[in-house]
Amino acid sequence: MSLLPLDKLPGPLPTATTPGPVRSPSTTLPHSRLRSSGGTPIALRALSLLPLLLIAAWAALDWRTVSDGAAQLASADPWWLLSGFFFMCMGWVAAACVRQGVIPERLPPGLLLASQVAAGAANHVLPASIGAHAVTLRFLQRQGISLARGTASLALYSLVKPLAKTLVLLVFLVAFPGVLGLAELVPDERTLHLVAGGVGIGLAVAALLLTFVRPLRRPILSFVRTALTDARLLHTRPSRVLALWGGAAATPLLQAGVIASVGFSLGLPLTWAQVTFALLVASTAVGAVPAPGGIGPIDAAMVFAMVLFGAPLSLATATIIGYRVLTIWVPLLPGMLVLSWLVQRKVL
Repeated sequence: MSLLPLDKLPGPLPTATTPGPVRSPSTTLPHSRLRSSGGTPIALRALSLLPLLLIAAWAALDWRTVSDGAAQLASADPWWLLSGFFFMCMGWVAAACVRQGVIPERLPPGLLLASQVAAGAANHVLPASIGAHAVTLRFLQRQGISLARGTASLALYSLVKPLAKTLVLLVFLVAFPGVLGLAELVPDERTLHLVAGGVGIGLAVAALLLTFVRPLRRPILSFVRTALTDARLLHTRPSRVLALWGGAAATPLLQAGVIASVGFSLGLPLTWAQVTFALLVASTAVGAVPAPGGIGPIDAAMVFAMVLFGAPLSLATATIIGYRVLTIWVPLLPGMLVLSWLVQRKVL
């Protein structure tokens, strides 16, 4: 007889279990290191600091432009510069209107405007508006818009802007027939042939790709159907039509308002109509050149057009430098800060 009081145990004896793998502290350490004390992933915080590093790199590479433009603006009329700053800020509003005009769903106005401030800063980093489109596409996806419809909206946005600019240019040709001096600005026959040849080659390559590359045919045709469906739906809603075409037509006028304000602050001997027409012609002629924010080709074309209108070369150059400082360097820091804030808030 056993001396142990087995009959008085409170329950059944515990069964033997096979010990599972013991987790060492090192197995959970990498996951904990991926997050900061506030619970935010370190990679996300590093991504939010990346725009500030881009500002520093750009400043180091383009410091001469910043210093020369700042020296020119130091002696300018501050009230005209304030007017140029107002037109620059209204450009964000116009961009937000166009972005809303290409989406049937209603987007939150405040976040939409903030995304365009961030997109404007990103647009000066990558060529051909890639930065602005990437920020906007990410914002649309966060708002529940599918990738196909978001991409279609970007295509419609890219199509409407040059069409609206062309309509504004035609209006200026009709409104100011004898003031603008068009003879020197009309391209020669050789240039027109080169442009027509480039357009023809592009269309032929696109047709060949759709014909012979079958993996591309289905997504492209689906994309075209989505874009046409959304475009047809948008043009049945007057509010979207006004936002889309009104914002697209206002964009070049606001840009011209910035240039004219900077020029008037420096004593540029041109009228607002001449400055606006110079911008329209310059951006139409070289706007297809893939440069970050159009910097470089459009600047040279603008200086050339203003000199043809009678402005001194040094004053026209100073106007464009001041315009770039006012539209790039002044909003770049707040734009990058807004971009970082949107990333931290997971809006982007």
